[in-house]
Amino acid sequence: MRPFVVAIDGPAASGKGTLARRLAERFSFAHLDSGRLYRATALFALAASADPADPGAAVAAARRISPAALSDPALSSEAVARASSIVSALPAVRAELLAMQREFAARPPLLAGDVRPRGAVIDGRDIGTVVCPDAAVKLFVTASPEVRAERRVKELRERGAPAIYGDVLRDMKERDARDSGRRVAPLAAAPDAITIDTSGLDADQVFEQASDIIARALAAHRL
Repeated sequence: MRPFVVAIDGPAASGKGTLARRLAERFSFAHLDSGRLYRATALFALAASADPADPGAAVAAARRISPAALSDPALSSEAVARASSIVSALPAVRAELLAMQREFAARPPLLAGDVRPRGAVIDGRDIGTVVCPDAAVKLFVTASPEVRAERRVKELRERGAPAIYGDVLRDMKERDARDSGRRVAPLAAAPDAITIDTSGLDADQVFEQASDIIARALAAHRL
């Protein structure tokens, strides 16, 4: 039997990452934040003083990724976020990281205590459309650019980083345009994805809504 996979896609600061982590905990899924793969690629490229837009340098950086690299606190910086949007638009980088993501979905790693997971939840921008088109559940989590910018500003200020709303909103709109307009695997909801607009919802409301969807799918799969 194929592993039960939940694909969660959406733009930056839509809340998909927090949602994926909570769902993984509730349902005993292994969790992969695919965005951290691209952030790690960007971080390695920047650390090597390479141009993130250089396909050769970016692919070399992607090949250096290890599980430990995905927990580096530096991945949360705005410089890395901007560079990750650039490297993620490179077809060669996406091809390099695609196999890694599909391997995670096909063979989810053991959870803490060597517990076998019930499946996998992967969040990103092309999980339901490209990485796992046969996922059991596909969610597209979104919110207005203004709401997402407010969330990002709050997050940055809580980390002690300076943040100006207008600048963050402009950067977010530019990133949305890059992610949606790239030639390979653009950000888009899969035709069979369930869209959750989080603009007027708090994290708990989104979590319960998504949990109900997954619980019904698990019951249908008798898992």
